[in-house]
Amino acid sequence: MRALSFILALIVGSATGLALTWHMSARDNGFGAVDIGVWRAWPRSGTLDADPYARASFARSGELPIGLSEGIAFIATADEQKRALDGRCVIRVKGKLLPARFWTLTIYDGRGRLIENPASRYGFTSTEVVYDADGSVDIRLSPRASSGNWLPTAESERIVAIFRLYDMPTGVVRSEAAEMPRITQEQCP
Repeated sequence: MRALSFILALIVGSATGLALTWHMSARDNGFGAVDIGVWRAWPRSGTLDADPYARASFARSGELPIGLSEGIAFIATADEQKRALDGRCVIRVKGKLLPARFWTLTIYDGRGRLIENPASRYGFTSTEVVYDADGSVDIRLSPRASSGNWLPTAESERIVAIFRLYDMPTGVVRSEAAEMPRITQEQCP
């Protein structure tokens, strides 16, 4: 009877541990997240100090994290009202970015894949976007073409936006003055 209890406890404990690890690695990139508005980043995810959940998350997804000395990736899945980003809406990404020598903005569908579209346009870089007079960006994500900085969403119901900022001054991410563009949605079905 003792052996059966031991085996049952071992099975339940192992299953619970595996389920919790799967949940944590599927949910986000571990501990140590930094939030700036709706944008979230994990500065230590590409370092030797990355926690085990961050390592499991990247191993599971196959992504290669940006090293802290190279830059940082900020991810947004919701707008300022905490509504999930919906590609059927007109989504505006507007405001100033953290200082960086180079940046990219790429959008993905809810499963983490580039959004197929007739324009074959998947993102912007800091060298091709048109800036406002004050140095801020105003980028529209929508299923219909728009003037200015526009990325097609092909009416994907879920959108994930990722800003990758390269060659940044150290410590700027944790600064009280750190700001990232705001995200709003309009003309939703």
